[in-house]
Amino acid sequence: MTKFPWGALLAGLLLLPSGASAHDADILYTQVRRAGPAEAEVRQVVTLTAGTLGLLVPADADGDGTVSQADLDARRPSLEVGVWDAMPLTAGGQPCARTSHAALLRQTFVELSASFTCPEGPLQQRYAVLSVLPAGYRVILGSAVEGEMPGALFADAAQPSLAIPGPGQGASSAVSGFGGWVGLGLRHIFEGVDHLAFLLAVLLVGGGLKRVLLLVTSFTVAHSITLGATALGWVVLDGDRVRWVEAAIAASIIYVAVENLVLREHRHRALITFLFGLVHGFGFASVLAGYGLGDSVVKGLVGFNLGVELGQALVVVVLLPPLRMLQRRPAVHRGAVRVLSVCILAAGGYWMVERALG
Repeated sequence: MTKFPWGALLAGLLLLPSGASAHDADILYTQVRRAGPAEAEVRQVVTLTAGTLGLLVPADADGDGTVSQADLDARRPSLEVGVWDAMPLTAGGQPCARTSHAALLRQTFVELSASFTCPEGPLQQRYAVLSVLPAGYRVILGSAVEGEMPGALFADAAQPSLAIPGPGQGASSAVSGFGGWVGLGLRHIFEGVDHLAFLLAVLLVGGGLKRVLLLVTSFTVAHSITLGATALGWVVLDGDRVRWVEAAIAASIIYVAVENLVLREHRHRALITFLFGLVHGFGFASVLAGYGLGDSVVKGLVGFNLGVELGQALVVVVLLPPLRMLQRRPAVHRGAVRVLSVCILAAGGYWMVERALG
């Protein structure tokens, strides 16, 4: 993993709100694998939410408001045109021939798969589906090896084509198995500017070590509950719900920042942190679902959550000493709380508007 720039943590938190959509829920996760270096057969799997699929094809064939396996079977021709024809795959500049495709309804997502016969040469795919989807959607390319962490390669509306690395060439090949999910959780915390903003806002008036541990524990327990419930399929988040979860995360940041500015005592901060932790857990879950758990639900859930906790603990370890030093100088501490809370409030307001308007 790239070394995290700890010295730039606060600067990035306060100065970069425009890049802070920490859980881009508008994701299609794809895995592409050639059977061997000289093999013609190529296998692809795409996972996406039923809501996203409904934006591409009329997936609800019987009109009952939900997508079933029977609906997917009935929409087979539409899936071929609306999805696979809109994601042409080439090898060495020559088109690949699709030989079969299928659609399966999983607990929390839809899994689309296809087989191709391709000529020799490097694989490349153009995701024309992005021109149909709303702005902000991305296609993330991950490893087809079971349990490996997705790489950093993605396509969006501005760059809809991807060169697909061969075996051992992708970023995802560096980490695999349970450790890959742990690494994904760590990376998400360090890249999740909104989570860091919330954590900083909570810690600014956290008090002594015991109280800080209580606050962090309440947040951890809460987001673990909703992350687990969503990953196990007990709670289903479609595209609209995920968008409002993101807006609610921004609202949690605004609320805590306002509390820091207007209240002198924070007797209920542990309860507030727990309630907002439930919301943040849904945000973590949307990221995890976007990367495609497949059948590795337990391994992915435990590993990702462990990575989130480790990352959160590291952030607290770094932030707590300077904050405790500030608390020994009440006047300086009050000024720092005001300045940082105003900055966090401004960032939260920006994210709130951006996410609510979609």
